[in-house]
This record gives sequence, structure tokens and C-alpha cells, in this order.
Amino acid sequence: MKIAIGNDHAGTQYKLAVIGLLKSMNIEVENYGTDGTDSVDYPDFVHPVAKDVSDKNVDFGIIICGSGNGASITANKHQKVRSALCWTKEITVLARQHNDANILSLPARYISLPQALDMVKAFLETKFEGGRHERRVEKIPCN
Repeated sequence: MKIAIGNDHAGTQYKLAVIGLLKSMNIEVENYGTDGTDSVDYPDFVHPVAKDVSDKNVDFGIIICGSGNGASITANKHQKVRSALCWTKEITVLARQHNDANILSLPARYISLPQALDMVKAFLETKFEGGRHERRVEKIPCN
């Protein structure tokens, strides 16, 4: 499995912890995020993740910014991307089961680091249920 990850300055600590978790799970990581805490523009770090997901160069993406909103909005501009802003493990599971989310957007300023790591694990371990949900997911793209 290969994951692309991107973050702005608000998500650096979380990104480093997520990368550690992914590597402990023998998952390859493509790191597009900043490693610093100086203010940066989240789209610069989210677009490469979303492009990798859209082009199927990676299995999933993880994006992290302060609220998770800007990152998720940016990612969802890309075709074939279904970025889900999640704030609990339960929402994360539903985003995979019902929406076939392929990017997890984490709000670093609103969840704890242990919560974020649990959400990443849940995101990667949860399968899309298909069935009635597949019909709905197929209706998402505008083209």
C-alpha cells in the first residue's frame, strides 16, 4: 500500500506522527507536506496529494490543516477524489463504508494526536460497502 500525505504548518506534528504509524505498518509514504511550522499555503501541499490519488499513483491520501476544511475543499476539486473531513473515528469509518472516501482530511486544531492516529488506522482498515452506496458514489462527479 502507498499513501500520499500533505499538510500545512498546523499539521506538521500530526503528519510526522502519522508517517511513523504508516511506516510501522509497512506502508510506503509519499510526503508532500511541510516539515516546518512557518505559515504556508495549504493548497501547495494538498494538490500533489489529490493529483496522486486522482491519477491512482497511490492507494489513499491523508491531508492535514488547522480545520481540515481548506485542505478537503482543495482536494475535492480534483476528479476521482472523495476527500472526507473527519473529526471522530465513527465519521471516518462511515466515510469509507458509505462514501468510498479516498482522502482523509484531519483537523489538527480540533482533534488530539491519539484520535488522529486511531482515525488513520480506521480509515485504512475500513472497506467500502458498495451496494446502495455505490450507486450514490457514482452520482458524485459532475462530468
